[in-house]
Amino acid sequence: MKRVFAVKATFAESDAPKAALARLRALWIVLASAIAGLLFAPVFGLRPLLLPIAVVLVACYGAVELCIQVKVLQPWRPLTMAVLGLFALSVTMFGSVDVTALAAGVTDSWQLTLQSTWPVRPDAELMFFVPLLVLLAAVIGIELLRWPAVALVPAVAVLVLSQAFVALTGVTAVLAALGFAVVAAGLYMPVRPGLVLIPTVVLGLVGAAVVTVVDTGEPYSLQQSDVAQVPLPRTISPLTEVAARLSNPETPVFSYTTTGPVDRWRLVVLNQFNGVSWEPDDNYRRLGSQVGPSTGAQVREYTAKIKAPEGQWLPSQSMPASVTGTAPLIDQSTGALLVRERKGALQYDLSWWEPQVDDDLSGAALSSSETPGPVGEIPPGIEDLARKATGGGRPSFRTALVLEQYLRGNYNVATGTELPTGSGWPQLREFLLESKRGTSEQFAASYVALARIVGIPVRLAVGYRAPQAPAGAETVVHNRDVLAWPEIAVAGIGWVPLDPVGGAAGAGPAPSRLAQITAKARADLPPPSQLPEQPLPPRPPEDEPGGSINIWFIALAVLVALAVLLVLAILAIPLGKAIRTLRRKRQTGANGVVAAWWEARDLLRAYGTRVTPGMTARDLARASTDGSIVDSLTGLATQMDVAMWSGMGTNDSLVAEAWTSVNRIRKSLAGRPLAERFRAVFAIR
Repeated sequence: MKRVFAVKATFAESDAPKAALARLRALWIVLASAIAGLLFAPVFGLRPLLLPIAVVLVACYGAVELCIQVKVLQPWRPLTMAVLGLFALSVTMFGSVDVTALAAGVTDSWQLTLQSTWPVRPDAELMFFVPLLVLLAAVIGIELLRWPAVALVPAVAVLVLSQAFVALTGVTAVLAALGFAVVAAGLYMPVRPGLVLIPTVVLGLVGAAVVTVVDTGEPYSLQQSDVAQVPLPRTISPLTEVAARLSNPETPVFSYTTTGPVDRWRLVVLNQFNGVSWEPDDNYRRLGSQVGPSTGAQVREYTAKIKAPEGQWLPSQSMPASVTGTAPLIDQSTGALLVRERKGALQYDLSWWEPQVDDDLSGAALSSSETPGPVGEIPPGIEDLARKATGGGRPSFRTALVLEQYLRGNYNVATGTELPTGSGWPQLREFLLESKRGTSEQFAASYVALARIVGIPVRLAVGYRAPQAPAGAETVVHNRDVLAWPEIAVAGIGWVPLDPVGGAAGAGPAPSRLAQITAKARADLPPPSQLPEQPLPPRPPEDEPGGSINIWFIALAVLVALAVLLVLAILAIPLGKAIRTLRRKRQTGANGVVAAWWEARDLLRAYGTRVTPGMTARDLARASTDGSIVDSLTGLATQMDVAMWSGMGTNDSLVAEAWTSVNRIRKSLAGRPLAERFRAVFAIR
């Protein structure tokens, strides 16, 4: 009985280190998966991800501990981790075990995320796939621990997917690579502590090199794919309602309160024109928690409270920052906000960015990244009118102001009960060549069509002018304030609204900075007969020889440079040794014999023989086991005695004999194994 108990005790003691090792390795795997999940922070924000990922971490590690304590659960460990993790996630994110919500989270959450602006709203329906990926990576990784080399593959897959959503750049990417490398290295620490630094340094250097070579300022993202866009519902265009609203001018539309400068409120931007109708682009996404400014100019943020009782398009500004009180779709390129399923009145808070432009806008260049846009089949006589209206000038912001001035001076705003309608080419031709009378619908649509004909990038916006009202007071917008206007793409600023009707800009609390600068450029515009010849636009940098450097060329150049440096570093050691040997062979007399001894000593040291500073040739011969090397060292010792102590002097034949002994040693060493000879060539000792 004593022996039986002793055997059982021995087994129990031997199982304890294995259990401790299993716990530690499982912890590293779970941590690596958690770090990979946290790299989705640019999409969701770091704080919303912490709790669900922490829940997964605790659930997985708790399942591992449970299976260690209860042996019968060992074969069911993957299922145990999955069930506990899903239960904890469901309760944490949905408040209960909701199978329908779990299924929707698996199939829809990642798609909804791609269809939103980033960072997204931290809703469980959007975020669920991230902790689910962490759970999956942890379960698979722990089951692969029997092969530690591949146990990290699931966590690495989650890391790669996070970077496909939005890639980290700069110092953040390097720190993330180092952090993941440190956690990954911990997986090998219990067995071989010396390996901890290897993956850390390698992954850190690789991450730094990739960031340096690939970072172009615009990293690839899955959100750039067409499948991530939300299709735009087909509704009545606000452009076709302009005349109807003007016929009932006193009907209120919406109200707002703001202390920021407001000139106009936009509903929608219509960029596609086929000659018959104007349509918006289908670039709407779900609005996330906040949207950054879309231009490189300095910006300020303003806010407003808006009550909108009707319509699917919400009153907005050109660069919305955030919306609270509703969850609209947004077209980031135009600032338009859309609620697809809206019933009844709606109240929301809007914040937006306002560009802070320079004082002089008259000499501004047009944006080279925007194209003029389609115009359909142009009727006869319209192209000649476009050249006449712009004074034959080249495409520029000044030319855009000339066209605005032409429409203001030669066409009349329609009033009364019978207002013209329509903005296709038949109606625009009648307006431009015959009646010369129209609402802002015809003015704005004609302006956009004529400007596009002469090459000016322009688009058509529809909304309302801001009525005069004291700052901070609730302002009511009526049907009479409806307005359509053109917007010009200006380099470094964005889209600048113009006013071919005249008097479009409202007073609001105060005119916006952009409206003030545009009004100044309009006032400084000389008469058409005095307009100076406009200079040719500067050539873009990519058209200049050597002005554009392909990123792949840079990457190739860096790789070639690194390869050259690596080859030089490898060749530097044998090259330095060869130069040293040549310099030693040039020595004469006693110095030549001593130089031969130094060469023999360094040769043997490179092959691993222990050589101390006080050793003589005879001492080294006694330490050697190779007979030919012993004979050569003994002969070299005799030659050293003659050269250093005999007083007979040293001639060239004695130096030659010493180097012959060295050559015999070199020949003997050449018979060593290839690996040993390779190490000796690159030995720095």
